[in-house]
Amino acid sequence: MRARGATAYVTLEPCSHQGRTPPCTEALIQAGVACVIYALKDPNPRVCGEGEGQLRAAGIPVRSGLLAEASRELNCGFVKRMVRGVPFVRVKLAMSLDGRTALANGASRWITQEAARNDVQHYRARSSAVLTGIGTVLADDPALNVRLPESDRQPWRVVLDSQLHTPPTARLVAGEGPVLILAARDDAVRRAALQAQSAAVEILPADGAHPSLQAVLQRLGQLEMNEVWVEAGQRLAGAFVREGLFDELLVYVAPSLLGGDARPLLQLPAISSLEQKVKLQFTDFRAVGEDLRLTLRPA
Repeated sequence: MRARGATAYVTLEPCSHQGRTPPCTEALIQAGVACVIYALKDPNPRVCGEGEGQLRAAGIPVRSGLLAEASRELNCGFVKRMVRGVPFVRVKLAMSLDGRTALANGASRWITQEAARNDVQHYRARSSAVLTGIGTVLADDPALNVRLPESDRQPWRVVLDSQLHTPPTARLVAGEGPVLILAARDDAVRRAALQAQSAAVEILPADGAHPSLQAVLQRLGQLEMNEVWVEAGQRLAGAFVREGLFDELLVYVAPSLLGGDARPLLQLPAISSLEQKVKLQFTDFRAVGEDLRLTLRPA
């Protein structure tokens, strides 16, 4: 075998259990590798240390820790789900230079240019789910699918829809890929119509009139979703920020001005002092075509 005597470099400790695929440790042992170097110990309690132990028991030297932080970043969704039981949440926002997302009448196509919109497709493609709210579905009828010629993978489309108002004819329901509607109140007729279009429907604990965002993330974690990409309006996106339930903001900034009557970036409660501000830190900023992409995380 061509791998015999080789050194195997992997980002995560090789797994030692049967999951969707057979154990990685068994494959490495059978391949006859001479050494295994992995970056990050697997946070999955079914694996943590077991993979390394099996390799050592088979007489294969093992080293770990090389580029561990880079591996943690690469596997951020998996690590968070294993440690905290919920996915890594990215909230995508697009705004004008004066912090506006749409005109007062709701018109928003297109604030950013094609290069930025294509960049969004790559983030959708790496995500387990694209999440939005019923307001966006009713106002824009988005497909929320991945439109990249090199990718045939479609993430889950997840809609937070308090009273099951999602039309069975909505583009995201009729499109490719699985759909999950999360509601706070059941309606047997509406639920049946959505299920007839192969959409999954679940009723979650409510926070007021809406599904609890904590319950939403816990459910997505149970469904083994590692990364969730939020594309929603100012109210739902603002709720993720207000409740501290986001890990990263990606803000696409267009070199344009929409004026004071246009809609703001997020709906957040008023504050009376600067000490109450939401504190963020930049982790990256770069030009994407004619626009800027700012990446921020909680400070």
